[in-house]
Amino acid sequence: MPASNRSASPSAPRTSLRVAVLADSDTRWKWGALTARRLAPENRLTGYLLRGRATPTTRQLGEVGVQADRLTEVTCAEFLADIEREQFDVVVLALVGGAVQAVLHGVRALWPDPAERPVLVTGYVGVVYEKLADGLLLRHGADLVLANSRHDAERFRGVYEGVGADAGAVTETALPFLDGAPYEPAGSRAHTVVFAVQPSVPESRADRAYLLERAAGHARRHPDREVLVKLRSRPGEHTTHLEEQPYQRLAERIPGGLPANCRLAYGNMGEVLDGTDLLVTVSSTAALESLHRGIPTAVLTDLGIREALGNHHFLGSGCLASWDELDAGLLPQGDPRWLAAQGVTGAEDAFAGARAKLAQLLERPQLPPVAPYYTLTIAPRYLPGILARHHLAPDGTPLPGTLREGAGESRLRRRLRSHLRDAARGLYRHGVQRVAPLIRRMGEL
Repeated sequence: MPASNRSASPSAPRTSLRVAVLADSDTRWKWGALTARRLAPENRLTGYLLRGRATPTTRQLGEVGVQADRLTEVTCAEFLADIEREQFDVVVLALVGGAVQAVLHGVRALWPDPAERPVLVTGYVGVVYEKLADGLLLRHGADLVLANSRHDAERFRGVYEGVGADAGAVTETALPFLDGAPYEPAGSRAHTVVFAVQPSVPESRADRAYLLERAAGHARRHPDREVLVKLRSRPGEHTTHLEEQPYQRLAERIPGGLPANCRLAYGNMGEVLDGTDLLVTVSSTAALESLHRGIPTAVLTDLGIREALGNHHFLGSGCLASWDELDAGLLPQGDPRWLAAQGVTGAEDAFAGARAKLAQLLERPQLPPVAPYYTLTIAPRYLPGILARHHLAPDGTPLPGTLREGAGESRLRRRLRSHLRDAARGLYRHGVQRVAPLIRRMGEL
């Protein structure tokens, strides 16, 4: 790594820092890129998209609205080769836990001894309501594990300390996209109601159809309101989770169609919230963005308050409500104490502590080898499978032949390979969204 970056004084400008973000979906790209901007403002940002089923499309990236100086689609092994060659100062891993673990072991294989390696940063894109221990232990080994609130930071440290692992990397921050203009109330009535849907919550077709019909019903009961069903992706696109029952398809089956004042909507969530008077969701992170601005926010209880839905995270928030209550005119307001504990309101600069830690790490001439909690001694059955899914050997090195793809290929051949990948993704998504549900229905006959 360039000596000038590591030897710079704490007061020196950081314009020379080289920052990379590796993300595996549109929402994680948004979190990772904005986190990088908060940690190292005005520095060069190089983006990488991990090749897989949720690799975002150009449209999805444009909707997120966060640009990189360079953006490349890669495999895990290709990314590891790139960070060794490019000598980045900071690498933000905006990935699922297993992919983070693979990169951590890959970095350890690249730099098995103290070295001028990049500072590794990871965290969560939103509310952590499931697989807490599993996801956290897969992220252990990063230099900074960001927690989006004081509440999360305490939970994260508890998990690490509970297995005897070092919890020093846990750093309290906030969601990097909590911004936007404060809400200006439009009287006592909500004029624009936004139902922020999620790709996998709820899961069943019947439950999703119910929620869509209730949104349409709310529009019929309140013809003076505009009801927007805010969608995450178009048919054929994937986001963080699989969406087997897209709301676009369900809307086609509503008798008589959606009322005139209810429509499907896309776009950047921040821009949508600019005109929102009431945000309704099951458990989307959009609720936290809405609450940060002071917008009335409802977390639905129609399907129960259950861990599987994630709405249990909002216990004590003051936002739990049903469509019946919203139809009757309820405009839920967030509880100030809950909002502060969840990092939704509070410090003006929630990333100050993380930047201070990062500066200390960058000042060191060398960093110790990455030391993930999971090793072949701790998890001899679990770890090799995780690494193999990303084409890494148990020691973190690329499997034979992994990096040969593309070597010596012409530009035409690389373009053809890219088109074939896109076609294969399209077939896979068609199978998930069209063929698989049909087979399940046939099986129920």
